[in-house]
Amino acid sequence: MAKYLVTGGAGFIGSNITAALAAAGERVRVLDNLSTGFWENLDGIPQQSLVERVLGDIRDPEAVAKACQGVEVVFHQGALGSVPKSVELPRESDSSNVGGTVTVLDCARHAGVKRVLFAASSAAYGETEELPKRESMAPQPLSPYAVSKLAGEMYLSVFAGLYGLETISLRYFNVFGPAQTPDGAYAAAIPRFLDRAISDRPIEIFGDGEQTRDFCFVKNTVNANLLAANTPKKLNGQVVNIAGGRRIALNDLVREVGRVLAPQLGGREVKVSHTEPRAGDIRHSLGDITRARELLGYEPTVKWEDGIAPTATYLTKLRNEGLTAASHVMAALWNGGADTTRSA
Repeated sequence: MAKYLVTGGAGFIGSNITAALAAAGERVRVLDNLSTGFWENLDGIPQQSLVERVLGDIRDPEAVAKACQGVEVVFHQGALGSVPKSVELPRESDSSNVGGTVTVLDCARHAGVKRVLFAASSAAYGETEELPKRESMAPQPLSPYAVSKLAGEMYLSVFAGLYGLETISLRYFNVFGPAQTPDGAYAAAIPRFLDRAISDRPIEIFGDGEQTRDFCFVKNTVNANLLAANTPKKLNGQVVNIAGGRRIALNDLVREVGRVLAPQLGGREVKVSHTEPRAGDIRHSLGDITRARELLGYEPTVKWEDGIAPTATYLTKLRNEGLTAASHVMAALWNGGADTTRSA
């Protein structure tokens, strides 16, 4: 019987959470519809006997109810996770991110689940001028994705108040790392930049490149989830930022990518092209992690620049050897293999 359920567990963050739990000797059930995730992301996990794979959709009450049976903690990572995709497909974003979250919460409470941890988003802040972003600030969502994640936070708070289900919303800031796909129009900045540089294609920047982001290596994000799962403190719908606590301009990110990849590029310079800004994108982002420190004991242990190399290693293996081989890079983060990061 699995103690933990990870929705979206074949996706980027979900597969890293699954690998971390399995490395700790915990039994974990993964629920995924494979719309954006891949079972191959889990193939590198050495403790395969601890991982149960279930094909199903978070909008399907029957599938979710079955997945919640016997579970104590749900890591709810399943979502349609893209700002630009939500601008293009707002109904689909709402159906998955709002409808799916309500289904997970309702099935969890009926199954006697103790705690639900929600993958919220810093997109909820929108284009507020004040930095850093604090949880007490009024949200100003600029996209259907941001609205859907904000609605999820409210549902978690309501379920905590009405039904006594322990919940917390972890507002992720620009998570990156192994298992994150570099492909498609909706790919995140760091894997997209790395993949283009590795394959000698121009890095495409939307706008002038002076926009800033608070990049958070996935190991920090996973550790925040594990802290939330295990804290003895009562969780009652709190919202907490999970970030690196520093910001970097995209132009500076390009320079760091070039520095890290220099031996691999053999003297080639990283090429850059600028295009029009994207609708729904914010200009500047920086998270205040004071509340996460106080409530969870969270501290980012890997600087964003130290996460570039393992992400590049993953993407190189992905291009040269395929997804299953690349998944071993992700698993090494959690299984005491060659340490691909340096502590902050």
